[in-house]
Amino acid sequence: MGVISIRLNKDEEKILKKLSEHFHEDKSALVKKSLHELYENISDLDVIKKFEIKERRNKTTFYAAEDILKT
Repeated sequence: MGVISIRLNKDEEKILKKLSEHFHEDKSALVKKSLHELYENISDLDVIKKFEIKERRNKTTFYAAEDILKT
């Protein structure tokens, strides 16, 4: 397990404290959660970019919800 040290200015410390109190999470858990959410965001963007490339090449297929639920 890696251990890191983060330097926060006064405003950043206030924000982290407020978030910690609001979400009833310790500061370390909030930082970890933020990392996971940021990573998920870039992963989602990668999927979107790949879809948009397929869409520009007219290689996308769409199905009606009713057709999906039939199977």
